[in-house]
Amino acid sequence: MMKDKRASHTTREKDSSYKQNKDTGRNEKRPKSMQAKRRNPAQHRGERKPDIDTSLVTYGRNSVMEFLRAGKVRQIYLKSGRHDERLQEILEEAKSRAVPIKEVEEEELDSMSGGVVHQGIAALLFPYEYQDMNAVIKKWEGKDPIFILLDGVEDVRNLGAIVRTAECAGAACVLLPNHKSSPVTAAAMKTAAGAFAYLPVCRIGNIQQTLKYLKEKGFWVVGTDMDGESLYYEANLKGPLVIVMGAEGKGMSPLTRRMCDFCVRIPMKGKVSSLNVSVAAALLLYEAVKQRN
Repeated sequence: MMKDKRASHTTREKDSSYKQNKDTGRNEKRPKSMQAKRRNPAQHRGERKPDIDTSLVTYGRNSVMEFLRAGKVRQIYLKSGRHDERLQEILEEAKSRAVPIKEVEEEELDSMSGGVVHQGIAALLFPYEYQDMNAVIKKWEGKDPIFILLDGVEDVRNLGAIVRTAECAGAACVLLPNHKSSPVTAAAMKTAAGAFAYLPVCRIGNIQQTLKYLKEKGFWVVGTDMDGESLYYEANLKGPLVIVMGAEGKGMSPLTRRMCDFCVRIPMKGKVSSLNVSVAAALLLYEAVKQRN
């Protein structure tokens, strides 16, 4: 029994939450505020917080190279160590443009990317500049531009995919409402593979007022809807055009639908009732491009 008491006494002496009372010689429990807080040295290893605005950082080799060529990069962050041919090509491009290059450990890139695959390289961009819609209209005056308006599309990767397709198809711009739409983030930029560097993205206020204004400028407005009047490839998509894409599962708002000159549908032959919004946007974009050619 005495052995057990000694063992308990020894345990308490080793426990930092106990202190010895000089008057009584007994070990007494420390107040919680005085108990030493011990940290696990490995707990924060590799979790250094970046000292930059990560919303202005893009990752991945294709994305970084495209922004470099467009003159949008402030600084390059490169994984330290040996570099393959593709990374070396990006470095040469950065040096030719006098863009600062900083080598960092992979853990720091991981922390900066927040889970986005970085492929050993990241770029700090100049703040993204939304374009003025009127400036885009003026630039395309006398032509047949295609605008894409996103009504309630909040997924950043869908935004990135749509911008990438729109740029490849030769669209004039993408319109993002201030309310219920995804901003241009690093994840969107990564998905777009550099397309944000070339395609104007414009912030707009009220959707209905914007569409009314564009109609006055000679644009036709086509919406996508499961109950559209015609199949998308049977509709006339020539002339200045605004393609309105609604959110997945919800579609366009009723007010937006009423502002459309007509709506089209995409034939669905399988058991799944709808396509991803970026895929649906691609179908309409390229049908409009085909009709122009």
